[in-house]
Amino acid sequence: MKNILLTGGAGYIGSHTFIELFQCGFRPIIYDNFSNSKIEVINRLSQICNSEIEYIKGDIRDQNQLEASIRDYNCEAIIHFAGLKAVGESVSNPDLYYSNNLTGTVCLLNAINNTGVTKLVFSSSATVYGKPIYLPIDEKHPLSATNPYGRTKLFIEEMLRDYANAFPKLKIAILRYFNPAGAHESGLIGEDPLGIPNNLMPYVSQVAAGLRTHVNVWGNDYETHDGTGVRDFIHVTDLAKGHIKALNKLDDLTSIAVNLGTGKGYSVMDIIKTFQEAAGTEIPYQFKDRRNGDVASCYANPSFANKIIGWKAERNLFEMCKDHWNWQKNNPNGY
Repeated sequence: MKNILLTGGAGYIGSHTFIELFQCGFRPIIYDNFSNSKIEVINRLSQICNSEIEYIKGDIRDQNQLEASIRDYNCEAIIHFAGLKAVGESVSNPDLYYSNNLTGTVCLLNAINNTGVTKLVFSSSATVYGKPIYLPIDEKHPLSATNPYGRTKLFIEEMLRDYANAFPKLKIAILRYFNPAGAHESGLIGEDPLGIPNNLMPYVSQVAAGLRTHVNVWGNDYETHDGTGVRDFIHVTDLAKGHIKALNKLDDLTSIAVNLGTGKGYSVMDIIKTFQEAAGTEIPYQFKDRRNGDVASCYANPSFANKIIGWKAERNLFEMCKDHWNWQKNNPNGY
């Protein structure tokens, strides 16, 4: 059994990945400061896995605690989820993002180097591609960033490539997520945003639950099939499974970067209409002017992930909406 440390493992994607690791026979250990997640996640994971959950309350900027945790649990690999992720907040508080995301990753890399860990999977983002030059986006697309959050992901990727060159025994998988959605089929864990949701799916689900009056649709005059913005949404469980595939493939590869997306573009109106079907309720919406910086379409070419790590998304948009609604209706106030 391989012991895996999950930094930020109590978060939305981290908690779903914990379940997949556990079910595949790994021993995942959560390392989280719970600044952007809830301790209740631990109880929910315990119910799903029918097991006591091992976790450490710690900050990734605490290198000494990281090293002690890796040694105490004899961790063979690390999946690095820990990081702040709100674009708007990163614009108003860039210092917070550079401190937490960049400094934290430097501390983690030093801890990895000092403890001899040889495998790292990094939670990156499609934001590293910036404004799409062509579609669908493959891994050869030029890298750029349009906000501090995206820049932290891009800078971390560069750091990881430098570390991989300097320390050949360290094998790294960089996973570039597109738009995670949905929730675990149990309805016990899901996305629990703080305050007003930054992402479309949780906002739509809160409107469906009557917690918000309507969805603002920012622009209906884009060159898309219905005029509204198109994005690549991927079920969080499919995303979680991608981490297992990448981790296992590091036995054979050195360092890789792959897209995790469906390769399909869903518009804002596609999301609203499909969620209405899944929830069995009307979702009011209002068209608004375009927002600065938004692009018409952004979706992945995921064929490289299929070729290199043997992964592809399996769940469709209706399943994403159904599972997200199951989480929302059972947890109207989150955790």
